[in-house]
Amino acid sequence: MIALKIKEIMTTDVRTISANDSISEAANIMKQLDVGSVPVVDNNLLVGIITDRDLVLRGLAMGKNAQESVSTIMSKDITTVTPDEDVHKAADIMASKQIRRLPIVENDRLVGIVSIGDMAVEDIFENEAGEALHTISMGVRH
Repeated sequence: MIALKIKEIMTTDVRTISANDSISEAANIMKQLDVGSVPVVDNNLLVGIITDRDLVLRGLAMGKNAQESVSTIMSKDITTVTPDEDVHKAADIMASKQIRRLPIVENDRLVGIVSIGDMAVEDIFENEAGEALHTISMGVRH
């Protein structure tokens, strides 16, 4: 059996934000697209990701102004995989790192993103996606 690759299930039309854009702009993008994160790029290179959690914990809770730049609250330690990564391996990475969305990069350039939901759509990965989501939701570290 040939392993399914991330490139076969990833979303390629990914909305991004610049590190210099405002926190407010990031929140508006999340609202418009009904998503919980937006990749941050600088000169087409992935430099971070801003999540709804970042908005609350690093933004609101720290008294940040909505007009401050995304770079002040974004997550910079980003876990990524390449489009040729095996879907099973990506699910394991997401579970171990407790992340719901995984940016896909080639040469540090964002080419897509995959979510736990994307994996759950594939029947053969339903168990792995469910286990990953359970691990993420429970806050269990491996």
